[in-house]
Amino acid sequence: MRRIFPVAAVLALALTTAACGSTDTATPAAPAPAATSASASPSPSESTTEAMATADIVDTAVAAGDFTTLAAALTAAGLVETLKGPGPFTVFAPTDAAFEKLPAGTVDTLLKDPTGDLTQILTYHVVPGKVMAADVLTMDGQKVKTVQGAELTINVEGDKVSLTDAAGGTSNVTATDVEASNGVIHVIDTVLMPK
Repeated sequence: MRRIFPVAAVLALALTTAACGSTDTATPAAPAPAATSASASPSPSESTTEAMATADIVDTAVAAGDFTTLAAALTAAGLVETLKGPGPFTVFAPTDAAFEKLPAGTVDTLLKDPTGDLTQILTYHVVPGKVMAADVLTMDGQKVKTVQGAELTINVEGDKVSLTDAAGGTSNVTATDVEASNGVIHVIDTVLMPK
């Protein structure tokens, strides 16, 4: 499956917070979606993969450079230490471009109350356990519980995977299986909403 370094960092931050509050047996079945398009992103070299596996989800995301908004949100919400924890976590990490799709002023408003809606949104991007893309390809139509408590629906069409959130929005998985020492990150193109 495809791997991409930046995806891990963003998802890890959200996953750490969520993982602390839930340990369902159904969680390991939670999706770690496959790439949105068959040739969406190249696989990193083995040395990159090995380096990623030694860093936790947060450090992997920060090093990727395309998750600055996610990293700032995780810091504001106090979720960094959680996502640096033992895990394992599966994080669906929205890129900076995904956050830019939100209505103007949304991120600033969320940052003003980091323990409210911001925390709910971030933990909605984390699923307990380490779920690899190959597992997700067999989960079309299934719902998975997030650390936040609400569910995501997995949609599989060939090798393309998307997630439908509780608000009815859809996010495509653009990169998969970015491994970290405490889990895995899958990159998504839209911020998921728990309600």
